[in-house]
Amino acid sequence: MTNMDHGKFTRVTTYFHSLLALDVFLLFFTGYSVMFNDELWWMVEFMGGNAGVLALHRIAGFGLIVLTVFWVTLMLVGPGRRKNFKAVLPTPTDAKAFVQDVQFVLGRVDERHPNARQFAGYSSDEVPLLSYVGKGVVWIFTVELVLLMISGLLIWSKVGVAQLFQTKAAATAFVTFHGLLGVVMVMGIMFHIFEHGFHPAFYPVEMKAFVPKSMMPHDEHDDHEGTGIELLSLRPTWKWAVNLAGAAVVIGIVSVLVGSIFDSGYPLPAQLTPGGGPTSVLLTIGINLGMFVLLLGVVLSTYGNVLRARYEQQVADDDHDSEPEAAADGGRPRDDE
Repeated sequence: MTNMDHGKFTRVTTYFHSLLALDVFLLFFTGYSVMFNDELWWMVEFMGGNAGVLALHRIAGFGLIVLTVFWVTLMLVGPGRRKNFKAVLPTPTDAKAFVQDVQFVLGRVDERHPNARQFAGYSSDEVPLLSYVGKGVVWIFTVELVLLMISGLLIWSKVGVAQLFQTKAAATAFVTFHGLLGVVMVMGIMFHIFEHGFHPAFYPVEMKAFVPKSMMPHDEHDDHEGTGIELLSLRPTWKWAVNLAGAAVVIGIVSVLVGSIFDSGYPLPAQLTPGGGPTSVLLTIGINLGMFVLLLGVVLSTYGNVLRARYEQQVADDDHDSEPEAAADGGRPRDDE
C-alpha cells in the first residue's frame, strides 16, 4: 500500500454525499428549466411540462431540507462528529497557507504550504485531510445551500412574499436573488465535477469519495518509499477527455452567466414565462453544454457508486474464500497443535 490508499469519508458520509449530489442536480435541472425555459425547452417537456418541472423543483427543495436537518443532527449528536466539525474550521495556519500560495504563484517561495496541499500523495502527519481550499469549498457550499433554502421557502408563493414585505419590489428581489445564487453555485459545481472527475491521478472518477475509509486497504508494514503517484499510469483517453470537458465547463459557465443577464424566467408559483432577452443559436448551445456538464456529474456519481458496490462485493468474496471450509459435522477445522 502507498499514501495514495486512504479514504476520505465514513460510510454514512459517502451515502450522504451521493444523495445530496443527486438532489442538488435535480434542483439545478428543474431550476434552470424554469430560468432558461426557451433554451431548455426539451428538458421542460421531458419532466412533464411546466407543472411537472415546478413540482419536481419543490420536491427536490424539500429533499434538500430533509438532508440538511439530518446532517446537522448527525454532526451534533453522532460519535466523533464534533471533532470532524472542528476539522473544517479555519485556523491561523490556513491564513498563512493562503499567503504562501500567493507568494508561490509570484515565484517568491519554492513550494506550497502543507495546509494548501491535497492529502492524496502525502501521509496524514505531513498535511491535514482538508487543505484551506477544501475548507473553503465546504463553507461556500454550506452557505450557498442555506441561502438557497431560505430564499426558496420565501418565494414558494409570490403572494406570501408580497404580504410579508408589503412591496412587489422586495418580493422580486428575493426571486432574483434565488435565481442569481443558483447561477453562482452552478459555477462551483461545474468546477467541482471537473476537478474530481478529470484529475489525472483519479480519472474518470475519484473512488475516495465513494468507498468508505474503513474499507480502504492498509498495510502498516509496507516499506514503499514515495507517495504512490509514481506507480500510477495515465489513461490514454485522459488528454482528449479533459480538453473536451474543460471546454464544456468554460463555455457552459460563460453561457449561463450571459443568459442570466438577459433572461427573466425565474421561479414562479404556477407557470413559466418566456425568456426576457435575446437568444441565439450559440447561446442556446452554450447553456445546453452547461446542462451536459451537470448530466456528466450525475453519470460520474452513478458510476462511482457502481464501482463502490463492485468493490464491496469483491472484498466480501475475498473474505469468504479465505475462511476455512466447514467440517462434515458442521464444525470448523482447527489447525493441528
